[in-house]
Amino acid sequence: MITLYLAEDQSMLNSALTQLLELEDDLHVVGSASDGATAWTEIQQLQPQVAILDIEMPALLGLDVADRIKAAGLTTKVIILTTFAQKAYFERAVAAQVAGYLLKDSPSDDLIEAIRKVMQGQTVYAPELVVNMLSANNNPLTERELAVLAEADKGLPTKTIAANLFLSAGTVRNYLSAIFSKLGVHNRLEAIKLAKQNKWLV
Repeated sequence: MITLYLAEDQSMLNSALTQLLELEDDLHVVGSASDGATAWTEIQQLQPQVAILDIEMPALLGLDVADRIKAAGLTTKVIILTTFAQKAYFERAVAAQVAGYLLKDSPSDDLIEAIRKVMQGQTVYAPELVVNMLSANNNPLTERELAVLAEADKGLPTKTIAANLFLSAGTVRNYLSAIFSKLGVHNRLEAIKLAKQNKWLV
């Protein structure tokens, strides 16, 4: 059973989402709040496996709560669920290493699938967010990350990439993990495809 916490300041949506999630045999909502401060207090007490957070809430933003979860070293995974596709919010979400970032107008099945995916260690960002937020003029990757991705584009294994760039294999894996997180993708092929679409790789 996956335990969930829901923070949403619109009471009708909060109630509707809770009922929807409780219909799934493997999901259980252990608590909910309509403001960020209450959410943060109860998340510390309840230690849910996944926290689904709206961004704009009274007292604390959902992203403030996500920052505190990360800083406190809690194992709770965060999914941001919002109507706002703002660049600054998305960048903060990536920095806070949230496990998911979805728009409220996405189908409910997308949220349920995202919950299960993040419990498997995956990162789930709405594709339209990644495409809209990341452009050729806003490359989130460092030069070293781009170098690692360029080597990966050659189809090289991790050990060979490490040797070519005078790095350890573990460091290369860390770079790849950071790339996947920043771009909201799950593997090398998706990262390379997105980087080429944005002309970060040629």
